[in-house]
Amino acid sequence: MPESFPAQTSAEAAAEPTVLARIEGVVGRLTLNRPRAINALDLQMTGLLDDALDAWEHDDAVQVVVLDGAGERGLCAGGDVRSLYDRIVAGHPDETAVFFRAEYALNARLAEYPKPIVALADGITMGGGIGLASHAAIRVVTERSKLAMPETRIGFTPDVGGTWLLAHAPGHLGEYLGVTGTTMDAADAVFCGFADHLVPSDRLDALRAALAAGGDPEATVRGFAQAPGASTVEAARAWVDETFSADTLAEVEERLRAHTDPAASRALQTMGQLAPTGMAVTFEAVRRARALPDLRAALAQEYGLVMWFGRTQPDLVEGIRAQLVDKDRDPHWSPASLDDVDPATITGAFSDEPAVPLWD
Repeated sequence: MPESFPAQTSAEAAAEPTVLARIEGVVGRLTLNRPRAINALDLQMTGLLDDALDAWEHDDAVQVVVLDGAGERGLCAGGDVRSLYDRIVAGHPDETAVFFRAEYALNARLAEYPKPIVALADGITMGGGIGLASHAAIRVVTERSKLAMPETRIGFTPDVGGTWLLAHAPGHLGEYLGVTGTTMDAADAVFCGFADHLVPSDRLDALRAALAAGGDPEATVRGFAQAPGASTVEAARAWVDETFSADTLAEVEERLRAHTDPAASRALQTMGQLAPTGMAVTFEAVRRARALPDLRAALAQEYGLVMWFGRTQPDLVEGIRAQLVDKDRDPHWSPASLDDVDPATITGAFSDEPAVPLWD
């Protein structure tokens, strides 16, 4: 899901396709092309990406795919949550299944594509952007990168395979990052398994040219990579593991409240501003994802959850309203505190069956 971004005008949409697909040397290059919207992903874009992947999968001229974003702000700020909001408010939450099924199929395809995909997660890469970048074979970040799964800000839960990535972060960092929506820089992303290499942003053009010239793409990227430096999230690992290893999120809050590290107090303060139901579902989803066999299973779990949110949870509409519609940044969650979240509600979220299955 995205940060706040301006909508693309109809004139902009008509001027150029929202995904640019072209062949440069041995590279099939895909550029998300909604720079004013930080390349936020919509249904049309998923179709265009799929079309290009279809065309290149058996094209011997294309040896590697490079995914990047137009503009200076980021690869992709997330998915089209404003459209999600409009459909739920209009009383048609099940219509959102069309977008989620297309998006999640694309996430799985990127992970399984038979040719190497190099994702350049320069700048803001959040929510749906993580689903595009962090399942690629070779994942590049820069000194400008900001990666996050910030769905609890809008009364929602991480999706696009985000819980799979969070579940496999070191220790209990996955619960911490998912519940709080904390933003990772390049070093954090590499440490937590969301990225592989740091390449300076002013070297990306040269990297693209080198990839187009052919050769082993992994070795080529390594030739441009630099050490990512110290990770703030890695430094926080001790207090995060002490607190987020608790059996319940209520106990996590108790441990944070008692902890002496100032960062633990800041995490508690952040949690006090986020959607209690969204946090509780996310905490459980990351835990359950650790026991799942693969990305597709995690996507199926997430799909059930996002459809449940759309059909049953007023927090999702309220969160999008506060962040992206009215932009007053003053959501009123229901229930308003973790103490009032019924454990049976959370259990029910994971047993709810979507009307339309994710995988045919």
